[in-house]
Amino acid sequence: MLYRTMPKIDEKLSVLGFGCMRLPVNPNYTINEPRAIKQIRYAADHGVNYFDTAWPYHGGKSEPLLGKALEDGYRRKVNIATKLPSWMVNSRKHMDYFLNEQLKMLQTDHIDFYLIHNLAGPIWDKMMANDILEFVDKAKQSGKIRYAGFSFHGMVDDFEQIVDAYPWEFCQIQYNYLDEVYQAGTRGLKYAASKGLGIIIMEPLRGGSLGLPEPPPDVAGIWEKASEKRTPAEWALRWVMDHSEVTTVLSGMNVEAHVEENIRIAGNGLPNALTKEEHDLIKEASDTFKRLMKVDCTGCEYCKPCPEGVDIPAIFKSLNKFHLYKNEEESKFIYALQCSGMLSGKTTPVFGSDCVQCEECLKKCPQDINIPKFLAEAAKDLEDDQMDNRITMARKMFNM
Repeated sequence: MLYRTMPKIDEKLSVLGFGCMRLPVNPNYTINEPRAIKQIRYAADHGVNYFDTAWPYHGGKSEPLLGKALEDGYRRKVNIATKLPSWMVNSRKHMDYFLNEQLKMLQTDHIDFYLIHNLAGPIWDKMMANDILEFVDKAKQSGKIRYAGFSFHGMVDDFEQIVDAYPWEFCQIQYNYLDEVYQAGTRGLKYAASKGLGIIIMEPLRGGSLGLPEPPPDVAGIWEKASEKRTPAEWALRWVMDHSEVTTVLSGMNVEAHVEENIRIAGNGLPNALTKEEHDLIKEASDTFKRLMKVDCTGCEYCKPCPEGVDIPAIFKSLNKFHLYKNEEESKFIYALQCSGMLSGKTTPVFGSDCVQCEECLKKCPQDINIPKFLAEAAKDLEDDQMDNRITMARKMFNM
């Protein structure tokens, strides 16, 4: 495992961080605790020392799970990062409430890296009106948090304003080879670094889409041209790790093989190590993905729950699969299976066409996706008069 040090602190952080937003789940979508704990402890035993969670992850169950996983001496080995849910804060006292509850759930007396979650211009204005900086100062003085930072999902001009508003130790931004000019992007990365902030990267695999073992054929052909063969996940992670400004790259791991692979990749993730030819290949892959992808969904699930029960991320996954792989029948079958309710325990199918345009999801999406528009496109591309037959076929396959 390779380690990097944030400019303002004297601690070595693993270049790979464990993101606890996409832990392994049971068929009913509850966290599979034995597997999740085993994966977290395996990562800690192999050098990962930065574990990132948040109040809303897994419906509020991620923080308690991480606290449980770090029993038996593991808490002393690692750093915990969690976040104040900014959109839920209504007063200065509310901030203290959330922090104190998080300390209980995580079974610790301090948070190593505490972030103000999901900031953008309007939310930042609201937090400032509620004395967020005074809260951060007092929390640090009390020892409840060691280092203060923020995660960001807004426009780059707002990002720079927030960077300058407080002597933060670090920040967290979305960054991958598709998102160089999205949200904070490369400009924000370099600006934060120029101010001495450590930088944590989220979504390096774009919700997993950049790390699929079998990428779209057009992208697979690009990787075949490389003199040194790498998996798609390694290309994506190494591209982020190649940036010297980056401290730690978060990966939302939920399969044992992914944990092992990412740890291996992190052992080679030196900055400025990729050649110009390799950067050219990654740029070609980026251009190809942008040409093929229909919707820029990362699968973060902030849009859920939908009042009508529409599984927005699952539908967008099917929509992208339809356009990336051009396999119409397979895409429509998977869409029917996901919308049927069989995987979630629902008794009534809910499709993209069931969207009533209430626009509740638009307030919650950190990617600013026009969700109703793309649900309508999913209905157009993936729904036809054979949907009932596909659901019947799926029920027979699953003995339901």
